Amino acid sequence: MAETLTSYEPATGAEIWTGEVGDPAPMVEAARGAWAKWAAHSFAYRTETLRRFANVVRGKEQEFADLIARETGKPYWEAQTEVAAVVGKVEISITAHSERTPSRKAEAALGNKVSVRHKPHGVLAVLGPYNFPAHLPNGHLVPALLAGNAVVFKPSEKTPASGQFLVDCFHEAGVPKEVLHIVHGGPATGKALASDPGIDGLLFTGSARAGMALHKQFADTPHKILAIEAGGNNPLVAWDVKDIHAAAAIIAQSAYLSAGQRCTCARRLIVPEEGHEQLLDELLKLIDRMIVDHPHADPQPFMGPLIDVAAADHVQSQFMNLMMKGGTPIRRLDRPFEERPYLTPALIDVTNVKDRPDEEIFGPVLQLVRVRDFDEAIDVANQTRFGLAASVLTRTPENYDKFWANVRAGVINWNKPTNGAPSTAPFGGVGISGNHRPSAFYAADYCAYPVTSVESELCRAQIGQGLRDPVMLED
Repeated sequence: MAETLTSYEPATGAEIWTGEVGDPAPMVEAARGAWAKWAAHSFAYRTETLRRFANVVRGKEQEFADLIARETGKPYWEAQTEVAAVVGKVEISITAHSERTPSRKAEAALGNKVSVRHKPHGVLAVLGPYNFPAHLPNGHLVPALLAGNAVVFKPSEKTPASGQFLVDCFHEAGVPKEVLHIVHGGPATGKALASDPGIDGLLFTGSARAGMALHKQFADTPHKILAIEAGGNNPLVAWDVKDIHAAAAIIAQSAYLSAGQRCTCARRLIVPEEGHEQLLDELLKLIDRMIVDHPHADPQPFMGPLIDVAAADHVQSQFMNLMMKGGTPIRRLDRPFEERPYLTPALIDVTNVKDRPDEEIFGPVLQLVRVRDFDEAIDVANQTRFGLAASVLTRTPENYDKFWANVRAGVINWNKPTNGAPSTAPFGGVGISGNHRPSAFYAADYCAYPVTSVESELCRAQIGQGLRDPVMLED
């Protein structure tokens, strides 16, 4: 009997989807046999196919958003923005492909030409996360297919229904099933796909720990592309802000959007030792007003539950660890329903905690750190192995310039949240947050490789040095 995988609603515990755990090996083999034909199609052909995909998703927007909301627990309004991002990714990726991987020709000496074109890698594996089960894997799938690759996609075992819905939309639009495969399963299935000798690369979104493991695994296969997009212990510095109401809203959005389950969520709020009290009061007012409820509640909630009970348990354990180390809760992390993974937004002062854990708390927990001056704020911001996102809220351009120049992160914002990066720009981190292959607009870079050709219509060559005189040979 085949092993099955079942998905449940975090908010209610109700079953959403059940399917068979798959074997990636035959899918990789089938993709190997199909990718060359897909790559042989013109770019215009692949473009129109993916534009049809966008139209298919657009026609199922409400159905798709409802599924994502129920399977992830995120509010319905937020799931709608995710579906809109799936649609918008197509045109953005078409533009990015043209700008990042264009064909170019230049004149050279003796009538020669130098040509630069790009080839697809072949078969790419994609491992998707649960927090954005459509948007984030779609950010790999669309540019990979546009470039002419075949893909084997494993969605998170926590959101298989959303992944299946996404792939069904591609197939309905005309992307051949032998070109885009979906395999369901847990970590063992993901490891089998990542280690399959038939793939030419892996595009990964997930935890930093898994990213590091993949980096070690791929060290022996430098001929295979590996793109890692991992999380962050992201700092947000609030210093000499002008509008405390707006600043409090930015802090709340940065920390608690998606119940803190975004890799770009702010984990650490860094403020001056003196003069932060009014801003803190405004933030607490917002925290106390936040609605935590099921995805389709009326009025709509700001936060839904975490993905599952195990995730909520882990975040609670991390919060308790901060308290045991000397952290002072300002707003406690409460569990309204013990049997379900709802958590309330929490704020904890960790200024006096020695050896603060450098880890990503993937939930609604914001750590407050009070510092003496702006230089110390930058030092504290950089006290992390991660390097994904960072923001500074300040009225002073000089502060922003100093922050930008000295903070290590792939996304650095001024008077804006840490999350919500634009798809029209590169997205990725440094440190253990990535491996210098940013996604979003730069995804085209890792979906095809450049080929340089020196071209001439005629064979023209002679060897001018290092040969014996032919006359002397005759003698």
